[in-house]
Amino acid sequence: MALLIIGLALWVGAHYFKRLMPRQRMKLGDTGKGLVALSVVAALLLIIFGYRWAPFIHVWSPPAFFTHINNTLMILALWVYGSSAAKGAKAWPAYKTRHPQLLAVKIWAFSHLLVNGDLASILLFGTMLAWAVGSVILINRAEPHWVAPAPAGRATYIRLAVITAVITVVIIAIHAWLGVSPFPV
Repeated sequence: MALLIIGLALWVGAHYFKRLMPRQRMKLGDTGKGLVALSVVAALLLIIFGYRWAPFIHVWSPPAFFTHINNTLMILALWVYGSSAAKGAKAWPAYKTRHPQLLAVKIWAFSHLLVNGDLASILLFGTMLAWAVGSVILINRAEPHWVAPAPAGRATYIRLAVITAVITVVIIAIHAWLGVSPFPV
């Protein structure tokens, strides 16, 4: 569990460094980008291995129907994350919300909190949810002005629907490979 906690602390620290300590980050220049990137990669490795190796400590038992809610929210999270990917005009909700990628992380984290009742999962997904909420607040304070992009056309929506479907299938396959069924049993 310690690796998971260290990884989560490093993830949050690396991402908040620029916002909480802008002068120190600016002094590092381009070297700072590399250090932050290295910290994020190290954090991801610690989070992955820390989560996989954490003992199962039961906290609560989610109802089975939460799995359906989780799956629906995950498709939404993939759509929301992908909505920001197009250059120029954006698909819904990226033209309505300033931080679609962080919104997608919040949806992902919340949906996984619904279906995972062990301590390691609550730490992982709860921390990621709190990090995403905090990131939105810090970014909005630092850069209060935002101009919404133009809405995208039909081709962008079709492309996004296909990509969302393909990534959903890949994620289902990865969960099955890891021995975690994304469907109710």
